[in-house]
Amino acid sequence: MGDRNWDEKREYRRKRRTRNQVIAYMVLAVFLVISAVAVVLGIGVISEKLEEKKHTEELARQLEEIAKEEIRIETSLTEMETAVEEEIEEVDWLEELVEATIDGMVLEDKVAGLFMITPEVLTGIGQVIQAGEDTRKSLETCAIGGLIYAQKNILGQNQLTQMLANVRNMSKYPLFLAVQEEGGAVRTVGGSRVEVSEVADMWKIGEAGDSSKAYDAGFTMGSYLYELGFDMTLAPVADVVAEPEASLIGKRSFGGVPALVGEMAASTAAGIQDAGISACLKHFPDIGAIEKDTHKELVIMEKTLEELRETGFEAFRPGIEGGVHCVMVGHLSIPEITGIGVPSSLSEEMITNILRGDLGYSGIVMTDAMNVAAITKNYSSAEAAIQALKAGADMILMPENFQEAYEGVLAAVKEGVITEERINESLKRIYRVKQRNRLEGE
Repeated sequence: MGDRNWDEKREYRRKRRTRNQVIAYMVLAVFLVISAVAVVLGIGVISEKLEEKKHTEELARQLEEIAKEEIRIETSLTEMETAVEEEIEEVDWLEELVEATIDGMVLEDKVAGLFMITPEVLTGIGQVIQAGEDTRKSLETCAIGGLIYAQKNILGQNQLTQMLANVRNMSKYPLFLAVQEEGGAVRTVGGSRVEVSEVADMWKIGEAGDSSKAYDAGFTMGSYLYELGFDMTLAPVADVVAEPEASLIGKRSFGGVPALVGEMAASTAAGIQDAGISACLKHFPDIGAIEKDTHKELVIMEKTLEELRETGFEAFRPGIEGGVHCVMVGHLSIPEITGIGVPSSLSEEMITNILRGDLGYSGIVMTDAMNVAAITKNYSSAEAAIQALKAGADMILMPENFQEAYEGVLAAVKEGVITEERINESLKRIYRVKQRNRLEGE
């Protein structure tokens, strides 16, 4: 009885222990399930939180970049506004200086300022190689606008530099000290006793088709001219030449494709002017196709305005748009545009309506040398100068008889044939360049 009770108790305890184990396992299992669910849910939450954090950080980064970009834009706009304001102030200041210069000139000085002549014509001396008392007295009497020098005026570097410095100091107004330095065969300084860097002819540069080389050529010439004391060169040539052997211009041209010539001429002019020297594109509207010489006769070219738009105008346009200081107008007669027997240099249609109007040129317009047969066979020096100014030219280059031309223009102004306001317009264009050159060179 007692053993049986003990066995029953033991069996009861065994069953209870088994039940408790089952319950414990079940509880553990439930706990593990709950824990697993909690872990999964926790990871999800953490992941969401991490994603939210990453997203927030990315938004912050983007906002920071936007803020930086806004600051950069604002800074750029401020710099641009400052530059524009400075440019406006510079232009305003320059205009005031130009106005003050012209307002202080008597009529005789104003008229003289429209001419560029040789130092021999100014002084009456056969060969000028220095600037002494004769030059001083001549400049006091005649406030000439510019002097152009030839190889006969150049004996050496020191002599040339001293002569130009003296002339500049003697003149009561800023004046152009000019030379014809094109490169290649046409190099007044490069062909003298002064040692300067070699520059190839423009045809060779044009064949290379690299406008940077054209710029370098211009900068090279401009740099040594500036160091010597010049401030203008009658270059570069923008005439279009298809066959050098059949053209008066020959290898002075960059080539026969108007667009190429335009790009090269504009780049050369930019190089010259970046060196501190005023450039002068020539010979508008394009004498590259002619074989006859205007030094010997009036040359007539039968071209239409539309044909010129596709050739010569395209060659001059890039330089004009690039801000070349001066454009030289040739003596070529184009009857359909200039009228029968009228050179381009004396044509209002060519200068005022086309060069200034159609092409928008606002700089200095200079005539080609007026001492050539194309002019002298048909006009007196006074007639040619007056007609050129009435046509819209600003500077008269080397009239055959300077005194006659000067007195003729002076009389024309006094008689009302040309108004003083018209003279002032040209002087403003001239002195904008002169004063800017002088200020930038100081």
